[in-house]
Amino acid sequence: MAPVRHLRWWIASLLAIATALNYLDRQSLPVVVGEIQKEIPISDAQFGELQSLFLLAYGTMYAVGGRLIDRLGTRAGYALMIVWWSTAALLQGAVSSVLGLGVFRFLLGMGEGGGFPGSAKAVSEWFPPKERSLACGIFNSGSSVGAVIAPPLIALIVLHLNWHWVFWLTGAAGYAWALAWWRLYDLPQNHRRLAPEERAHIADGLAANPVPAAESAASLRGWGQLLRFRQVWGLLIAKHLSDAAWFFYIFWLPKYLGDVRGLNLKQIGAYAWIPYAFSGAGCLLGGWLSGALVHRGKSLDHARKIALATGAALMPLSLLIVSAPLHLALLLFSLAMFGHQFWSTIMQTLPADLVPSRLVGSVAGLAGAAGAFGGMFFSYAVGHLIAHHGYAPAFIIAGTLHPVALLFILFLTRKIERIV
Repeated sequence: MAPVRHLRWWIASLLAIATALNYLDRQSLPVVVGEIQKEIPISDAQFGELQSLFLLAYGTMYAVGGRLIDRLGTRAGYALMIVWWSTAALLQGAVSSVLGLGVFRFLLGMGEGGGFPGSAKAVSEWFPPKERSLACGIFNSGSSVGAVIAPPLIALIVLHLNWHWVFWLTGAAGYAWALAWWRLYDLPQNHRRLAPEERAHIADGLAANPVPAAESAASLRGWGQLLRFRQVWGLLIAKHLSDAAWFFYIFWLPKYLGDVRGLNLKQIGAYAWIPYAFSGAGCLLGGWLSGALVHRGKSLDHARKIALATGAALMPLSLLIVSAPLHLALLLFSLAMFGHQFWSTIMQTLPADLVPSRLVGSVAGLAGAAGAFGGMFFSYAVGHLIAHHGYAPAFIIAGTLHPVALLFILFLTRKIERIV
């Protein structure tokens, strides 16, 4: 078989498609909830509880899924996860009650929890440290692509079919991806279509970042050993805080535009994609900036922290959303979501910076779980907060979480470098 040129970047692109499907499946309910409410009454508090159920399962399986992928291997583990979540997404189209939505929303979260640790592990296997932030930016940009296409695509499906078909069609797409993944992915040392020069480039890059002899990775066999490192705790707390804000933005933006700004489904489809498009640019630019700083001689520690600080500085703009006119509110939403994804790309890279490849799935899983549980608590609280006090307090809290998270990176994680 003929070698595929730049195969590692094709794999990064395939990971981006998986992330896009991940976000398309999770965003289907927030975008179409107005249509569902015509058949199934859903209050603001119940909507918040549905998102909390998703995030409870998502957070749990983010950690467990990371360990599972470490054990099964990236190829089999990721295929299992996407088949699971695609099935759960598809079955949401058959429900007739809030309870049914809750059950399949929970199952969707279980499958999707393995997506990001699987992608982080694949990047650690295929990319040297100097290229990882850009590779993470590419796969993380899929989250924005999925969220960008969700509002107009879902509006189109509903207008021509109905809301049930939204779940059936988006869920079915995951099966095609799983087949492509199974045919394309393998470890670099085993891949039959990897060119010799690219294989040598990957091997040389990984060899330049060896595991310190002082402590073998083999001695770290469980979460308890990983949690003894303050650097890991800094990562977990920062993810817990910052992801709480992110899940609020992505789950409540379509509903906010409908409930407060008075937009119908067609108008939501026309406007709601804009902030997600900005967030996609944030993914790529965050990864590019950090990588460019490393290439220009900055230390890995400084390059990562400069990018994190840049993203965190944009987040307080969301405090102005509730008092702004619609077009300015959309711009402020866009800048806040740009800032988060600028930040998030680096957060996705940190597990591979801190630990060797065999542990990346576990550390990324713990970090994702911490973020999802932050989103779960915030989503539950926000549903009741909005029901009684409106959106203003929620935006105030969400706008301050990233700067606080940055402090934990600076004072707890401290220097970003290999710890085992």
